[in-house]
Amino acid sequence: MSKYILALDQGTTSSRAILFSPYGDLASSASYEFEQIFPKSGWVEHNPQEIFGSQLRAMRKALEKVGATADDILTVGITNQRETTIVWERDTGNPIYNAIVWQCRRTAAFCDELVENGYTEVIREKTGLLIDAYFSASKLKWILDHVSGARERAVRGELCFGTVDTWLLYNLTGGKVHATDYSNASRTMLFNIHTLTWDEELLKLFDIPLAVMPTVLPSAHRFGFTDKKLLGKEIPISGIAGDQQAALFGQNCQKPGDVKNTYGTGGFLLMNTGNTPVTSQNGLLTSIAWGIGKEVTYALEGSVFICGAAIQWLRDSMGLLASSAESEEIAMRVKDTEGVCFVPAFVGLGTPYWDPYARGAIFGITRGTTKAHIVRAVLEAMCFQTADVVRVMQKDAGQTPLALRVDGGASANDLLLQMQADLLNLPIRRPACIETTAFGAASLAGLCEGCIELPLQRASVTEFLPQISEEEREAKLALWHKAAERTLGWAKENE
Repeated sequence: MSKYILALDQGTTSSRAILFSPYGDLASSASYEFEQIFPKSGWVEHNPQEIFGSQLRAMRKALEKVGATADDILTVGITNQRETTIVWERDTGNPIYNAIVWQCRRTAAFCDELVENGYTEVIREKTGLLIDAYFSASKLKWILDHVSGARERAVRGELCFGTVDTWLLYNLTGGKVHATDYSNASRTMLFNIHTLTWDEELLKLFDIPLAVMPTVLPSAHRFGFTDKKLLGKEIPISGIAGDQQAALFGQNCQKPGDVKNTYGTGGFLLMNTGNTPVTSQNGLLTSIAWGIGKEVTYALEGSVFICGAAIQWLRDSMGLLASSAESEEIAMRVKDTEGVCFVPAFVGLGTPYWDPYARGAIFGITRGTTKAHIVRAVLEAMCFQTADVVRVMQKDAGQTPLALRVDGGASANDLLLQMQADLLNLPIRRPACIETTAFGAASLAGLCEGCIELPLQRASVTEFLPQISEEEREAKLALWHKAAERTLGWAKENE
């Protein structure tokens, strides 16, 4: 039987496991959704035990589908929803609070205080990030502040903090390894991306003891071995990267200037900037893309908080779709939105607005508005947000990408990608296998173990070319900007 690389792709709404051959062929996959918890308006949580449990089920199911055992797995790679924050007991592995998800806005007021007190530049200089509740630092502070005795226990070394990769690694190794990689550490707002260490000044600012923090290692690295009890044999875990950095790697964006966009729960556009971090002047973030050996690669990133999650909202909350895949067919029932504009600011707006108080809205509804118009407007909103990010990235990088490589679940939607090509006036290129996030994690693990070589092998692509005029493009974008601006500050003004 062929040998496989097992990729664990732990996302915001589901846990996936995919088996790849060393040549990049997808052999098997399994996926399980888990509960989204909304305790208050703007708050989002997950049950950490459910995260690991669903990931373990997916892992076992993927093996079962092809009759594989642990003997057939060469190595394991992990990729994950980033910034989501978990704190657990070092001895028992029991979480002391639910995972606070990257989308959660509960710490927005505290972040406002940091801005008002003049910390914007020092944090951006050290971390490459803007001050926002999106990142892990304020979430970790909140848990230590609000769970009785937590900070004292953290000081004594009794607690562990981790993003989801660290949580999975700890559980997969039977509690033996408490570590993360450069890419995930760079999204915490506590990691100095120049010195590659947890920053003492920032830990002090957020009142977080160093004892709670994980060890930080390169992305392609043998982190540890799976506990024999899980699959019957120890397997090396040799690659970890946050989901967006993993997708950049999986799309083979190895050269400075290469750009990809992932249409997942959120939408994330990254540009490889090589071995030098580039500081944005237009609301983009600077992150570590990956670390391989002693070499660190950086990226510029634009973040859209709600992308595919808006399709799930249409399906689960509004009942307008029987399945997410149905969105394309319904949207194609009308030739355009007839002036309907949807702003998916469910948890605020990311790049370039960075407003945690924006809230979602639908504009332009008339008596003639149908379900098809609204569904099409939701798809169009995903493209508008990406167009905003590309425009500011062009300003920072001083260049226009030759094409946009795309992946993520929603990229299977041809109508969405045609709209995106029209709004960007760029070719959109979709690989035959859109599981590039998982492939990136598998590739990092395979690279570490010597069973994959660069450049990564990718199958043929489908290309979407622009079809509308410049006048029509600018008119659509002007309407979007008018709608987006009207949602800004909504939650704060209406408290």
